[in-house]
Amino acid sequence: MKKLSFPLFILSLILFLSSCKKPWQPLFNGENLDGWDTWVGPLEEGGETVGLNKDPLNLFTVVDLEGEKVIRISGEVNASLATKEEFKNYHLSVEFKWGDELFTRYNSGILYHSYGDFGVGLGVWMSAHELQLWTGHIGDSYRMGKSYCEIPMVKNIEGKFDYKKGVDPQPSIPDTDTKIVAKDGDYEKPSGEWNTVELYCVDGTSVHIVNGNVNMVNYNSGKYHGEGKIEPLTKGKIQFQSEGGELFVKNIRIKHIKEIPAELLK
Repeated sequence: MKKLSFPLFILSLILFLSSCKKPWQPLFNGENLDGWDTWVGPLEEGGETVGLNKDPLNLFTVVDLEGEKVIRISGEVNASLATKEEFKNYHLSVEFKWGDELFTRYNSGILYHSYGDFGVGLGVWMSAHELQLWTGHIGDSYRMGKSYCEIPMVKNIEGKFDYKKGVDPQPSIPDTDTKIVAKDGDYEKPSGEWNTVELYCVDGTSVHIVNGNVNMVNYNSGKYHGEGKIEPLTKGKIQFQSEGGELFVKNIRIKHIKEIPAELLK
């Protein structure tokens, strides 16, 4: 067998180790909001939309908190912080906690597979699936704009819908009672502590994980064009919402995956 020269051996080893790893890609560089767009809605009821990359209230800023740089989302008015890039087949991990300022309620969300124009969703956001961050509801699934999916769900005594493992998936349709499906477990940490939220997306399936616990699975992701008219939706931008309360976000990172680990889908 022909022996590799030492430099060639080192190169081969580096390439081998690189192929074995699935490196995380940071979406926040720890310094500024490069790689992100902002979209700000009206500053007051009935006012005009502020629009793209205009943020007169500094709703989205980078601040020093507890010795590190984090993104501060003020929550003062409804607005979007959106990646410029689209993502498909990935594992996303985010850490967040609530601040002290409260305008309406401690509400926000991670909007994924975001597509189309800003403003389709509630006059501000792109159409997307929402991994709810609203305190008390973290992990809920919401159809923002014209997104569609199918979720194992049951109707509760209040006439609303809850995620339930083991039952057949049912359509979650925008602008209907099924557009919101509540998570099946509350794993939120006490106010002031950091929460870790993870999202697995492969093809038409997505899994919501809160502090290490699965509490929602969505199937057959699509764009909703009317009854019986569903277009597959498997990629898109990622948005964070400004929606009522001060939120701090850090360690936003993503990596490509080929499949969702089987244990998460049991």
